[in-house]
Amino acid sequence: MSSETIKGSVQDIAGRVQDAVGGATADPALQVEGKFRQAAGRFQQNYGEVLDQFRESAVRNPALTLGVVAGVAFCLGAYWARRD
Repeated sequence: MSSETIKGSVQDIAGRVQDAVGGATADPALQVEGKFRQAAGRFQQNYGEVLDQFRESAVRNPALTLGVVAGVAFCLGAYWARRD
């Protein structure tokens, strides 16, 4: 589990608490902020999971990972060269 996944979980939990406090105090702004924090936390969790999967894939098959990175770098270089 990466640090991004852990940070995302903490943000999600904090957002849930914030949303609940906003509901208990009838503060809609606090509720909205809590829901936004939950969404940001879930996004960060998913990002961390993708990073973990990529790392595991890179360890299992380094040649394929190198090929994918080289292909992406080539495509980005070609795109930037055409923009000028």
